[in-house]
Amino acid sequence: MSEVYFTSLRTRVGESLLDKMERLVRRAGIDKIDFKNKYVAIKMHFGELGNLAYIKPPYVARMVKIIKELGGKPFLTDCNTLYVGGRKNAIDHIESAYQNGFNPYNTGAHVIIADGLKGLDEVLVPVPDGKYVKEAKIGRALMDADIVISMTHFKGHEAAGFGGVIKNLGMGGGSRAGKMEQHSAGKPFVQQEICVGCHKCEQYCAHDAVHVTNGKSFITEEKCVGCGRCVGVCPVDAISPKWDEANTVLSEKMAEYTAAIVRNRPRFHISFIMDVSPYCDCHGENDLPIVPDVGMMASYDLVALDQACVDKVNAQPPMPGSMLDEKEEKSWDHFHDISPDTDWEAALKRAEEMGVGSRSYEIVEVK
Repeated sequence: MSEVYFTSLRTRVGESLLDKMERLVRRAGIDKIDFKNKYVAIKMHFGELGNLAYIKPPYVARMVKIIKELGGKPFLTDCNTLYVGGRKNAIDHIESAYQNGFNPYNTGAHVIIADGLKGLDEVLVPVPDGKYVKEAKIGRALMDADIVISMTHFKGHEAAGFGGVIKNLGMGGGSRAGKMEQHSAGKPFVQQEICVGCHKCEQYCAHDAVHVTNGKSFITEEKCVGCGRCVGVCPVDAISPKWDEANTVLSEKMAEYTAAIVRNRPRFHISFIMDVSPYCDCHGENDLPIVPDVGMMASYDLVALDQACVDKVNAQPPMPGSMLDEKEEKSWDHFHDISPDTDWEAALKRAEEMGVGSRSYEIVEVK
């Protein structure tokens, strides 16, 4: 069994939750990693502007402090999004991160958007045992790092069931083309009523699949490889993925992308079971948490950590007045009750099959 370390949110006079977080990660063995002069990617979600459920910056600042004390060179990172919002390109993404408090003055670390200005800076990572993914497209800065630390806000998710470490790393670490591959079984399409015929998509397409005719862009699906370049460069957000992948397949693809990121390199994971909103932090809002705050958990085993977080949440009563509380029929599975079409177990099963971790765990409580 893998060890998953847990601490509650109870404190005593003279001790802060930041102190408890530090004791948690040190007990979980973060000191065993050789950080000396190593580049350390702290993979996290900066939160869409308007959302207030993301991890609070002081927790990130304490993690940065710990890593620096151990000799590492930490930076905060995430990849650009596919959808329209405040994190679609690196300039807007960094601005959103700064507005939400993730700036060098608050955290002690710089923000580097892993897949570059337009989401095109990627590394192709072989996945020899992939069922769906044979070559994962990962943000370059994430793969250039020597060590990966994930800091995850554990929550619900409308497509994956829950957002844990696998979602944070697998989907979050994919470049724009990587996100396209995970979310879509097809190719992007052009919303003709929005297109202004600027030719940028045509200029950036490396496969001669995009052409502007009569002032509107068209994509030839037979030539398109689904790289997502056109999505990233469109100045009016007229090009979108089809979002047509089945949720079970999406979850398994996320596991395969996660395997590509973490294999053969040091890594460590901490998850915050607080403000467990029903949907992702990619939303520009957050609903009432579906359960009361639980605590913080840390482990070297990301699969065990995700499973333990699921179990902790499912053991909680619904928060009065929440979306979960309002469901007329409830089961033992809070995430399925919120998003019935999801299959969150698929990601854990696939990750375990690939040897990324184990769903069997034991809890080690840190007072």
